[in-house]
Amino acid sequence: MQAPPFAQPYNLYDNGRMQDLISNILSELGEDPDREGLLNTPKRVENSLRFLTSGYQADIDRVLNGALFTVDYSEMVIVKDIDFYSLCEHHLLPFFGKCHVAYIPSDRVIGLSKIPRLVEVFSRRLQVQERLTAQIAETIREKIAPLGVGVVVEATHLCMSMRGIEKQNACAMTSAMLGTFRDSSRTRMEFLELLRLRGGAGALRQGQSADLACIAEE
Repeated sequence: MQAPPFAQPYNLYDNGRMQDLISNILSELGEDPDREGLLNTPKRVENSLRFLTSGYQADIDRVLNGALFTVDYSEMVIVKDIDFYSLCEHHLLPFFGKCHVAYIPSDRVIGLSKIPRLVEVFSRRLQVQERLTAQIAETIREKIAPLGVGVVVEATHLCMSMRGIEKQNACAMTSAMLGTFRDSSRTRMEFLELLRLRGGAGALRQGQSADLACIAEE
């Protein structure tokens, strides 16, 4: 199976430097990096981190691979319940959840399978949820100049669940509304109402307010 266009072979980085650093971290934690269970841990951790941050090597145009099409269609396009996994840049702990993307074309559309690819590219970086949400929306606006873009992200952050306040059931929601999604309350509400249907946006299903904080502006 062909590797994703943003993945790099791990042997490109096989100079041992990161593995030495990881061994030092294990020692600083009070462990013995030479004991049997940890002998291959530095290599495994490096491979894991390279994979989880492979979005830094992404070429967005290559990811889209020309899947931008001229179509006579001016109604809302929604791809929802896109699973994603990312790393919090503050603690290097995972946060994960679902992303919901909508746009209204002006004259071009993106191949539907490419929207989850975009989410994957930006989630495979050290992130904060607010920036992740904005980057997805801004990229769609840049590539096809739609009438508007709406992105909603809901996520569980292990830096909240495993440490700190240890609130296991907390869910963070962010949104980016650009163009007509920001300017027209009717368009925005249509998007949020459609997310409620058929299991989209779990927090919205529970009756929480649809007035999500918009963190990306025109």
